[in-house]
Amino acid sequence: MSNPQEGERLQKILARLGVGSRRVCEDLIRDGRITVNGEEASLGQRVDVDNDHVEIDGSPVPVRPDLVHRLLHKPAKVVCTSDDPQGRTTVVGLMPDDVRVFPVGRLDYETEGLLIMTNNGDLAHRLTHPSFGVDKEYLAHVDGTPDRGAVKALREGVELEDGITAPAKISVLQDGLVRLVIHEGRNRQVRRMCEAVGHPVLRLVRTRIGPISDPGLAAGSWRELSHAEVTDLYRSSGEIRYDHGP
Repeated sequence: MSNPQEGERLQKILARLGVGSRRVCEDLIRDGRITVNGEEASLGQRVDVDNDHVEIDGSPVPVRPDLVHRLLHKPAKVVCTSDDPQGRTTVVGLMPDDVRVFPVGRLDYETEGLLIMTNNGDLAHRLTHPSFGVDKEYLAHVDGTPDRGAVKALREGVELEDGITAPAKISVLQDGLVRLVIHEGRNRQVRRMCEAVGHPVLRLVRTRIGPISDPGLAAGSWRELSHAEVTDLYRSSGEIRYDHGP
């Protein structure tokens, strides 16, 4: 917990993070909407960014200055690792080397779409662990068009070699094109699910992670996530419990 005489003033930290202007942040504090370590914050309070936990309206605010949150549109034929023995392009290689980041979850070599790159381990855990139930949405171009039986199977759960999947949300958009939403993250899960019901995937694109989508982000491009987007990602993971650890 912070020493009241040390650290940086809370409203200054929040303004730097993009929560709002200094005045807006001061109003949030006055209105009792911000807590530090579970207690209502006070105007002018100083915060230890390495140890204190700040929340706005019950959602965490990552205040450590070294945390970065970026959204990448992974192209096909790029691997989700920091290094590849075969010399293939990696998602880490598509990022600037100012801060070391890692991918949140994985998209297989041929799959395209949105991928969060961060050094925030807490958020990464919340977005990848199935117990938090964060949705991931995909557009799948498949061989043939799933009939009612195939759609029903996907919605109820498909038996795979590593067990039955959780129910998926699925809609057939047109012949050979389906939208699937899952919250698990098994290896090549969407591809295996579609193949199991007789419709192998020809092309797969992840279009949404929780509340985050960006149809205008070109393949191979990335951008910083805003404070509001990071907050929305935390909210999508449900109730927050901090692990204070050793």
